[in-house]
Amino acid sequence: MSTVTIEFNGNEEEVDEAMTILDLLERSGVEPRYCAVEVNLEIVPRSHYASQCVKEGDRIEVVTLVGGG
Repeated sequence: MSTVTIEFNGNEEEVDEAMTILDLLERSGVEPRYCAVEVNLEIVPRSHYASQCVKEGDRIEVVTLVGGG
């Protein structure tokens, strides 16, 4: 399987070209229910995480929600 180069939270990474946003989150240990994902400056709806594949040159930012008092 071929790979693509993406920027993930400011770091360049090589990932499988068939990797979805959900796969990327799981690989990174991020709980999909508690984060927001932006791809190329556009928010990705949570309902698209399992179907949207990463593409060469994508800039992906993940913001996790943290509870506290």
